[in-house]
Amino acid sequence: MAPQRKRLLIVEDDVPLASLMTANLELAGYEAHMETTGRGALRAATLSPPDLVLLDLRLPDISGYDVCKGLRKLYHPWVVPVIMVTGLDKPIDQLRGFAHGADAYLTKPFQLTELLETIALLLTGHSPTV
Repeated sequence: MAPQRKRLLIVEDDVPLASLMTANLELAGYEAHMETTGRGALRAATLSPPDLVLLDLRLPDISGYDVCKGLRKLYHPWVVPVIMVTGLDKPIDQLRGFAHGADAYLTKPFQLTELLETIALLLTGHSPTV
């Protein structure tokens, strides 16, 4: 029996970017589900818990910070890693991301290899140096 593919939840309001991420992650062997709003992400995580969340911070309805806090409250203790993927690149933004529960923080534009390596590290229980 083949191992079950890891389920990733991509929360990104830039539909072309989210579609590109989804396609590349599926090519890499993951099952990828895309949501374009924070509320949609919380609803999707409630219905089917993901193995990992890729979370943009600038969403049209609620901030990614609030989504991350909501995800952390939804499942406690939380074992699902959250990678914030955002254009906010100031050190204070990164600190704020970790303070709201992020396990890793990548800034746009990012390299696909960087994203895949960060995902693989977090799914195996290791902390990335990102």
